[in-house]
Amino acid sequence: MRVLVVEDETLLADSIAEWLRREAFAVDVAYDGDAALERLGVTDYDVVVLDRDLPVVHGDDVCRAVVDSGAETRVLMLTAAAAVRERVAGLALGADDYLVKPFALVELSARVHALARRARPAVPPKLARAGIVVDPARREVYRDGRYVPLSRKEFAVLAELVRAGGAVVSAEELLERAWDEHIDPFTNVVRVTVMKLRRKLGDPPVVETVPGVGYQIQ
Repeated sequence: MRVLVVEDETLLADSIAEWLRREAFAVDVAYDGDAALERLGVTDYDVVVLDRDLPVVHGDDVCRAVVDSGAETRVLMLTAAAAVRERVAGLALGADDYLVKPFALVELSARVHALARRARPAVPPKLARAGIVVDPARREVYRDGRYVPLSRKEFAVLAELVRAGGAVVSAEELLERAWDEHIDPFTNVVRVTVMKLRRKLGDPPVVETVPGVGYQIQ
């Protein structure tokens, strides 16, 4: 799942981003409202963690832009103002949740997880295809009843392939869904990750390469 962190306090923004990446989110960062609008114009995000008091373009205007776009993106608004009227004003703009500074990163990540689940259509508790069972809640994978330990990126790639239901998923789509904007679009990281997946999943191979198109699990 993809998250945009918009916060003008650089150290706080980077700390939030690093924490969420440990939670297996793909995270981009913007340090002002104008940069946030640029990213929102080209990338679909599940959640935006949005500081209300932003330079250049105010956080209220960024929130309005997200709501007016009609996207399913959820907004978690951050503010130093603890007054009830401030929280009400933020929610009235269309924000989905509100968090007052200072806050614990563990609480922020819990709220982001909750909003991300609301941003996407409901999925079965477990995903299954070709003898592979993916349990997103527990972050576990089994093949024919055998537990398969995977890294976070391997898990993310496999989940996307299983979720596709037999359709081909391009390398570009996997990059967008499992990595963040800092990844080199010409990297071979998808190919390497798929290679590791095949080795861990064992024989017979289930992840197929469709030359010039992408990957699939039939």
